[in-house]
Amino acid sequence: MATEPFLRLAVRLTPSGGRDAVEGFETDAAGERWLKARVRAAPEDGKANKALVELLAKTLKLPKSSISFQSGETSRKKILRIEADSEDVLNKLGKD
Repeated sequence: MATEPFLRLAVRLTPSGGRDAVEGFETDAAGERWLKARVRAAPEDGKANKALVELLAKTLKLPKSSISFQSGETSRKKILRIEADSEDVLNKLGKD
């Protein structure tokens, strides 16, 4: 069975987090799974969003152009669309 050519990824971003890191997945009180990420950049003028895209592109070894925002550009919880094999992306992120 073929996997999807893209992935809808829920991310909880911590801006001004002291370092750039992907910290794995967590489940919130509502039962939704989020990828936790933190970036050094401040949440102003889209700097934290740009840093998130750069971090994920580097982690996933994908071009930055393959990652786009579906929602949440001005909130900590974001929905991203990643143009890549969904199974491959989840394996690289260590999803269990």
